[in-house]
Amino acid sequence: MNKKNSILCVAVGLAFIPFAYSQSDDSLKKLGNFQTTGKAEFTVIDQKSDSADAIRKTLKKIKLPEGFEVSLYALVPDARHMAVGPQGVVTFVGTRKTEVWAMTDRDKDRVADEVKNFAPSLAKSVPNGPCFSPTGVLYIAEQNRVLAYPAAEFFFEGGDVVASEVIPGGELIPEQFVSYNHTARVCDVGPDGKLYISLGQPYNVAPKEHLETFSEWGIGGIIRVNQDGSGREIYTRGVRNSVGQDFNPTTGDLWFTDNQVDGMGDDIPPGEINRQTAMGQHFGHPWYGGGDVRTNEYKGEEVPVEVVFPVSETTAHAANLGMMFYTGKMFPKQYQGGIFSAQHGSWNRTVPVGARVMFTPVDAEGNVNGETVPFAEGWLDENGEYLGRPVDVAQLKDGSLLVSDDLAGAVYRIAYTGSGS
Repeated sequence: MNKKNSILCVAVGLAFIPFAYSQSDDSLKKLGNFQTTGKAEFTVIDQKSDSADAIRKTLKKIKLPEGFEVSLYALVPDARHMAVGPQGVVTFVGTRKTEVWAMTDRDKDRVADEVKNFAPSLAKSVPNGPCFSPTGVLYIAEQNRVLAYPAAEFFFEGGDVVASEVIPGGELIPEQFVSYNHTARVCDVGPDGKLYISLGQPYNVAPKEHLETFSEWGIGGIIRVNQDGSGREIYTRGVRNSVGQDFNPTTGDLWFTDNQVDGMGDDIPPGEINRQTAMGQHFGHPWYGGGDVRTNEYKGEEVPVEVVFPVSETTAHAANLGMMFYTGKMFPKQYQGGIFSAQHGSWNRTVPVGARVMFTPVDAEGNVNGETVPFAEGWLDENGEYLGRPVDVAQLKDGSLLVSDDLAGAVYRIAYTGSGS
């Protein structure tokens, strides 16, 4: 734990978990001491606005396999990555702006009754990546810090919520590399109990003069730390910008999406779904732009590392973001154990692609068992207009699938209502 921090022991059930708070942040210090800030004012999103009806009309255009249905779960401004509470009480939704939203479905009719901002007394910067530990601690990976909220699922009703710094502000990456580009983080707690955090590098192709610094910090990779922030180490290298990760529940391997280099044409390089089987493996950037396609900037150089290539390649520039292994029982067996992933859609392609939810089959041994194919599509219409841009996927307790959309400002629910297995 950072020497500048003090230790706060927060009771969660019968366990006591150490957390740190920054002496330089008055609000955070007060929250760590269970004191009120006087700054807690909620923003509640009207779930019955005209926007809801317009989005429902769009959803009628979405194509799904037979037996599946999609519906509007909630209106959530700028909805990005999601974390479903272990008790199924509330789902937290990050944004690339300044809010994290809390969605609750109190009557369990599979439609959110309330959406309001979480911990409004605490200022946030690009709080894109929420994730839960198995014991119910909510972690939120921001642009340049990581916070912990113990028992957030049960204390989200209050504007003041106890919070502490896992990685203090300004210490996730050097301030000189804090950018508007590729600094939307995601996180996950692995089977080893450690916290894994993505650190996208901020360039289209990482320049040579920064490679050494990036290597030291884990920028362009995934780092892991103990849940109290100690023991920082670089787990994954050679990643351009990953905004989606999950652990295979059977093998324990880390899988992640990666966004490929822009400006190389419409059809190259491919998008990536990667599988990591050991700490320190390198996935090719900046020598490779996606798949086995070499970047122009490093094309004439010998690759100085052993590269692990993707286990599944996807359509170029479709922008693969959030992903998850499906562990539910609602969907037919062909989907169980496989990967659902969100394609945000292209921004610089002559003919737009993406804006859909994809499925990748994975067998019992943890190997890809077929191509990554569309599962839900139609948010990109025949005129090339985006009606929505899926960002992340998450699984509710009943086995249905949530899909976030930061363009429409919504979260959808996909359920299987057909027969068969």
